[in-house]
Amino acid sequence: MPRALLSVSDKTGIADLGRGLTARGFTLISTGGTARALAGAGLAVTSVSDITGFPEMMDGRVKTLHPAIHGGILARRERPDDLASIAQHGIGLIDIVVVNLYPFAKAAANATTPFEALIEEIDIGGPSLVRAAAKNFRDVLIVVQPFDYPRLLAALDEGPTLAFRYELMLKAFAHTAEYDSTITATLLRVNVSENRVERSEVDSSFRPTWEFGDRFDVRLEKVRDLRYGENPHQSAAWYRRFSDVASGLSRTSHHSDAASGLSRTSGGFGAVTILQGKELSYTNLLDLDAAVRIVLEFEEPAAIVVKHTNPCGAATGEDMATAYLRARDADSLSAFGGVVAVNRSIDVAAAEAIVSTFIEAVIAPAVDEAARQVLARKKKMRVLTADFDAIKSGLDDAIEQRSILGAVLLQERDRVVEARQPWTADQLPDGLRIVTKRQPTAEEWAALRFAWRICAHVKSNTIVFTDAHRTLAVGAGQMSRIDAVNVAVTKAGIAPLKLKGSAAASDAFFPFRDGLDAVARAGATAVVQPGGSVRDDEVIASADEHGIAMVFTNRRHFRH
Repeated sequence: MPRALLSVSDKTGIADLGRGLTARGFTLISTGGTARALAGAGLAVTSVSDITGFPEMMDGRVKTLHPAIHGGILARRERPDDLASIAQHGIGLIDIVVVNLYPFAKAAANATTPFEALIEEIDIGGPSLVRAAAKNFRDVLIVVQPFDYPRLLAALDEGPTLAFRYELMLKAFAHTAEYDSTITATLLRVNVSENRVERSEVDSSFRPTWEFGDRFDVRLEKVRDLRYGENPHQSAAWYRRFSDVASGLSRTSHHSDAASGLSRTSGGFGAVTILQGKELSYTNLLDLDAAVRIVLEFEEPAAIVVKHTNPCGAATGEDMATAYLRARDADSLSAFGGVVAVNRSIDVAAAEAIVSTFIEAVIAPAVDEAARQVLARKKKMRVLTADFDAIKSGLDDAIEQRSILGAVLLQERDRVVEARQPWTADQLPDGLRIVTKRQPTAEEWAALRFAWRICAHVKSNTIVFTDAHRTLAVGAGQMSRIDAVNVAVTKAGIAPLKLKGSAAASDAFFPFRDGLDAVARAGATAVVQPGGSVRDDEVIASADEHGIAMVFTNRRHFRH
């Protein structure tokens, strides 16, 4: 009789598969919990221990690693010498292997899982079985995902084709490759001292330090083709990551993808829902990403309007509609054709405000049902939802990639951790210091923190003017800091008093006092910047001359 070895961590559908195999004349071989599940369903099961002559040992660490198992899987049916060897040693052939691996990714996603418990979730026998069966795919069918069980039974009825066997083999090797990549990425976060090995905790105040190894493996799965790239003559596609503990994405939901047959974790733009609108383009996604990055800086209701990856307006408000209108009106001319991110569910009032403007795309944590009907009036506008909480918690220690000609650069994601809590004179984060004679007022502290959270996400060099609730003018991506000031002042337009009493943020230090002088002339009364110039004393003296309160953060936020 043909034999099938079943040993799975995910028991979904295993009893039905066992019944189907039994009905087709297969003897079932199994281990531990899988054997109990099959027996509990009333199926006859042969224990692996009965075949090997050895009991499961070391708390299940050793059970299938035996020639009586692997010989039956690896024997090539067209090789007389292979068949003679297994006959000599009394080894029976195994024709089907159904295995999925210990839930390591689930354990790794839980930051409280101790190191020793994590180690026990590293499967040894399972990957060996999968790889052995996949290697001998011409003779052995290997299945690693429950959704392939019905396909397996159907193929047995019709006669498995070589193409089907090869497809299962590819899925099997992808399954073990992903598993090993997840283990490696997780273990990179382990602290090792002379006497202790323990998982490191992510400090909520400062980013972790990464040691970049000799290899960085990335696996991607296509989400969809894009309308076009940066320009209509450029084709483009959208991919999502697979399990990537190094990027933090494994902290979100882990599930199987029936289309690919591969286990993946969904996070960020790998798991958005598109509710309506035209096909997305490459630039749409870049702008949506830029907008989400900024809106995630805020706990209070906030809205961001982005154009060409830079914010043209950002604001908070008592509700979503107020926040959006403030953000739009900060630069209503540039907001035309922009992309919007909001950090609360879109209600009817917010939807009405959004459709009053020509907006290319909007993304939110959710959209109320009644609001969907309002947004639907703009049929071409793309509307997306995403789990913002999962994105925020999952990307704190992310690794980002960027391509250059013929190569790829990696870096830790920049985080504005110094602005996560309110700034007050009595409670400043480590690194912040007041360097001028005048201290900021309570209103200026709020405005400085707001400005600092925005400027970290604007292309360098940048100068941003804000009040405590919205941007007033953004000077983005200039070759000199004085140019950035001038662009921002120009963007303030015909309202010469618009910037009076504002706060200004500079993503890097002022190399000369002329930049600070220009900020003062524009009307700012408080400035936040990293400091660190050899001419800091001159810049501080300029601030004191103008009566400006200035704060150094000792932390630069360039964005190229």
